[in-house]
Amino acid sequence: MLAGVSSPRAGGVCLFIGTVRDHDRPAHADGAGTTDAPVAHLDYSAHPQAAEAARALAERLAADGRAVRIGLVHRVGHLEVGDVAVVVGVSAEHRAEAFEVCRELIDELKATVPIWKHQLFADGADEWVGLP
Repeated sequence: MLAGVSSPRAGGVCLFIGTVRDHDRPAHADGAGTTDAPVAHLDYSAHPQAAEAARALAERLAADGRAVRIGLVHRVGHLEVGDVAVVVGVSAEHRAEAFEVCRELIDELKATVPIWKHQLFADGADEWVGLP
């Protein structure tokens, strides 16, 4: 990713690497006094148009001229705790823009691109995250 977004025009490169953590608060938890549950593993699924949606997102963010280069990869399939799930990278002429666009990219990717997480907990419970 670093090589893919690097450019002689860029004075700053920002990378975000999302990994599978060993715990999460189940969506069905009531909140008060609820603790995180151990995560066993997870599986990501993607709609057939997810790549097209991700490309459109990157093109939209690139169009305003703040970024020099933008890249993103989101894995699908079975992932274990510690595995890399998503990587986004942005280069820009200045660090502030690199940070801003990188944050927008990961936040909008998670909110709008049809990729769904099936999370399996150590106690055998499971949940889907990100379904419409």
